[in-house]
Amino acid sequence: MWNKILVPLDGSDLAELALPYAGELANAFKSEIILLHVSEPSEDRYRHMHELYVKEVTDRIKGRFKKVTPVVVSGKPADEIISYADKNKVGIIIMTSHGRSGVLSWATGSIASKLLQGAAAPLLLVRAAKPKREVTRQVLLNRILLPLDGSEAGEAAVGYIAEMMSRLESEVTLFGVVSSGQHIRSVGGLDYINYSEEQLEMFKKEAEEYLDGVYRRLKRRKGTVKVVLKVGDKSGDVGQEILKFAEEKGVNLIAISSHGHSGIEKWVFGSIANKVVHNSRSPVLVVKALGEKA
Repeated sequence: MWNKILVPLDGSDLAELALPYAGELANAFKSEIILLHVSEPSEDRYRHMHELYVKEVTDRIKGRFKKVTPVVVSGKPADEIISYADKNKVGIIIMTSHGRSGVLSWATGSIASKLLQGAAAPLLLVRAAKPKREVTRQVLLNRILLPLDGSEAGEAAVGYIAEMMSRLESEVTLFGVVSSGQHIRSVGGLDYINYSEEQLEMFKKEAEEYLDGVYRRLKRRKGTVKVVLKVGDKSGDVGQEILKFAEEKGVNLIAISSHGHSGIEKWVFGSIANKVVHNSRSPVLVVKALGEKA
């Protein structure tokens, strides 16, 4: 599934925070790790230094993994990362993202946003925190949160998480949110109308049956799987429910589907995925819905 793992590096310690995650998956999936540095045209005179940097990182970690390949290309970072991943059939891209921290390295912020929109491969974003020079051997992806909305497109990440369960024996929580009501337009703006008790029970039953179906598909894997179903408040902020649960339970990966440019309206897509990506303290794996184009 993930024969090739692409890690974009910009020369900073923060960008190297992605390396432990790449290492854990590479060992589990027997993958090749590709360390990619993009030298912008204005920095061509420094290309040799960039090549030395990527080689130094390669030498530092290559003894621990099946294969580590250094690559330096020229161009605009986001465009070259996407192009390289597509042309070389990369299985997953792993990189740091600053969230709201203000980090200015090219491997963060706007570059991550462009990859979310344009990359076809799944993207694992690690929030930048303390710089760490060493690739560690600790288990980093053993508590996974998988939000689901009941749609087929919303299951884009399920297959990947199933494989991670088998390889890493992770604990996976299937997470659903049922709205307690709906917003109705009125003369004064938007009013929130609570569902009747009968309606709410019906929606909860439907969600439980759906989540149980996914549970039965995953329970045969190594690792453990459980189901959590929440009733949302009148704010309807599903993204906040996901983030709150992840924080409370110490989740170390949130896996979520994203619609790309399709305009799918289910809650797990679009603004919900965007909110989770930008505000999660945990790494986030974003998988595009089947058939979505970059």
